[in-house]
Amino acid sequence: MPALKKQFYPTRKQKQQRKMENNNENMLITDAVYVSDYKVNITFADKTEKTIDFGIFLKSHPHPQHNKYLNLKKFRKFKIDGGNIIWGKDWDLIFNPRKLYEGVNPS
Repeated sequence: MPALKKQFYPTRKQKQQRKMENNNENMLITDAVYVSDYKVNITFADKTEKTIDFGIFLKSHPHPQHNKYLNLKKFRKFKIDGGNIIWGKDWDLIFNPRKLYEGVNPS
């Protein structure tokens, strides 16, 4: 008689962790398009789109590393890297994609 394979049943914690990992993957940024002023339309992996106003953050958090992005010409030079929207080659400015996905304006 062949040996029966032990069947694996994930624990509640493992199920929650797997669900959270899937949600995090859905929250990765896949595309971003400049709209106007400091507003960017962001597309997430699950095709959700949100327009985020980054001006709120930039104007209320003065910092030498951030201040240069008050210049719209420099602000418009963002890119998507590793599921994040970033500014600067050294990631001068970066925001948590989960917060952006949840609709929390950077502040």
